[in-house]
Amino acid sequence: MDFAVQEKQAELLDPFAGMTPRTIPIEIRRDPLTGRSARICHFRPLAFEPPDTAALAARTREACPFCPERVHTHTPAFAPDFAPQGRLRRGEKILFPNLAPYDALGAVATLGPEHHLPPQAISAARIAEGLALAGEFYELALRRRHPEAVYFLLSWNYLPASGSSLIHPHLQVFCSSTAPNRLREELAASAAWWRSTGRSYWEELVAEEADRGERFLGRIGGVAWLAAFAPSGVAGDVVGVVEGRRTMLDLDAVSRSDIARGLEAAIAGYAEMGISSFNVCFFPGRGEEKHFRLHLVFTPRIYYNPQLATPDATALRTLYDESICIGYPEEIAGRLRGRFAAAA
Repeated sequence: MDFAVQEKQAELLDPFAGMTPRTIPIEIRRDPLTGRSARICHFRPLAFEPPDTAALAARTREACPFCPERVHTHTPAFAPDFAPQGRLRRGEKILFPNLAPYDALGAVATLGPEHHLPPQAISAARIAEGLALAGEFYELALRRRHPEAVYFLLSWNYLPASGSSLIHPHLQVFCSSTAPNRLREELAASAAWWRSTGRSYWEELVAEEADRGERFLGRIGGVAWLAAFAPSGVAGDVVGVVEGRRTMLDLDAVSRSDIARGLEAAIAGYAEMGISSFNVCFFPGRGEEKHFRLHLVFTPRIYYNPQLATPDATALRTLYDESICIGYPEEIAGRLRGRFAAAA
């Protein structure tokens, strides 16, 4: 497995050191599966000033449609032929159609009645229950033979830096017959790897990273966790590969708990760096792909300039589709590994 790194150096005269020469390292890394490049540069300490989310939550609580006093009057319901009860419920978590759907069958699942949960309050049990509720929606779509019940997708945007328009914690849960770009790219590359080697790329990746150790975070039950070699996120990515699973329908209570404990560890680890906001996406196959494994990517999100709310998705990322990471993934793994060891 090729972990390709191209090392470069930028040379300049430093205005903060009397215009003396300064050399700044840059790495261009390529993902071993897809060849997609990521730039390791713009280095800065992995310590950030956390935003005052409590104040933001207080300002937005009164009009939140996901809070208990409004969730049944300010959110849509499913048609009776799909879900006679209109919404799905699991304890205090509620799933309903998405008013801004990503596909013909899209939903939102709240993670409880609380309008705001700081990172330390997002427990593994809460996450696992959210995944279970999403699973009920997927099963319902399958039983209804909905034409979009092909790829069962789940994403999570937490706090504004992630692109979330609401503070209230919630998941985007949807089904689609059209695989998103990165999933389609990974499916094709995984199939090509299988044809070339006769082995699963994902199993080889886990074995290789576990053997190298520098980016491997550990195993929690049936999920292997690692820091991505060529990350998408500006502060790195955490990747979880779910052993023996291909789709979201393959998850049971144990595997959901394993995933949730890893996500709890990632959230807590980045919170220690002052990063509260993040994205999560799950990457499932259709089910018949022997070469593929269900995996998820956790990506922390920051503001480059908090005073201006400058997003970390710049022109390079948005239009060139080129990733920038401000720290070495190996260093990031070292900062996170203790959290994963404690969760195992």
